[in-house]
Amino acid sequence: MSWRMPAETEAQERIWMAFPVDGYTLGETAAQAHEARSTWAAVAHAAAEFEPVTMVVDPSAAAVAREYLSAEIRIVEAPLNDAWMRDIGPTFVIDDGGNRLGAVDWVFNGWGRQNWAAWDKDTLIGAEVTAGAGAMPVPSKLVNEGGGIHVDGRGTVLVTETVQLDPFRNPGTSKAEVEAELARTLGANNVIWLPRGLTRDSDTFGTRGHVDIVATIPSPGVLLVHRQTNPEHPDYTICAEIIDHLAGTRDSDGNPWRIVELPAPATLRDEEGFVDYSYVNHLVVNGGVIACSFDDVADQAAVEILRACYPNRRVVTVDARPLFARGGGIHCISQQQPALATDSIVFSR
Repeated sequence: MSWRMPAETEAQERIWMAFPVDGYTLGETAAQAHEARSTWAAVAHAAAEFEPVTMVVDPSAAAVAREYLSAEIRIVEAPLNDAWMRDIGPTFVIDDGGNRLGAVDWVFNGWGRQNWAAWDKDTLIGAEVTAGAGAMPVPSKLVNEGGGIHVDGRGTVLVTETVQLDPFRNPGTSKAEVEAELARTLGANNVIWLPRGLTRDSDTFGTRGHVDIVATIPSPGVLLVHRQTNPEHPDYTICAEIIDHLAGTRDSDGNPWRIVELPAPATLRDEEGFVDYSYVNHLVVNGGVIACSFDDVADQAAVEILRACYPNRRVVTVDARPLFARGGGIHCISQQQPALATDSIVFSR
């Protein structure tokens, strides 16, 4: 059986998330824990305006989760280390006819065996969600995360050399071997390698270069790319290099991409250093887009660009600063389950 990962703009059955439970995500104080839970809940409620949402909750957090989540959010219990569903959960795919749901269960090892990460429970979440969705398991030996890939649903996948070729993820694995596995699992025959990710994401508490804060594909032939416009930020040079690199690549039809730049927020730093705030890290849902906001002067301009890139979708924003302070964004904490050809999907307005 051959598989295809649909574009995120294709019809969806539901969104999967995971609720914060312990460690750095909740923080060290009651106020920090409340901030984390409130932000995860805000994203869930924003997505639920458009389609069903299922939240995986550690049994120890089931009672407190329901305090933050409305009754429309379905809760399923499973042991968790963390709450980044894009990375710990499976990547959903469909068969050629669009009638069978599959789920690629990548190997998860704490973003390349990071010494601050724990993953003994999270490594089992892919199988839990696969079963909960009624999907056919698609096992893979590739260490990978959902935040490390973006597809157009037509054969193109964006990846990063510092992630899939990371010696702490896939030691000794070649580009050709990664590409063969992405073809087998995602139906990708046009693999575009970015040289690296953003500065902060390459630091101690980052993923070493996830593509989902750098670039995405809002429609066939179009790349939406993060652009840092302030030369005081180290990402200024990195973004220029990435955009120049992408300009030399081709889409699934062999044509040059139309590159749309999505300028970074004006905010350059937080208390930890240079930020990696990115509007690229948004979630596409049926009839809508759940976008990051940062209480920044650039927020409205970003919304307008997203509206232009996703016509006929309503753009809803959620303050993503608490997410980025913990190492990710809206796309990172969510995972879409595509609809099958036999499903009847009604887009909310």
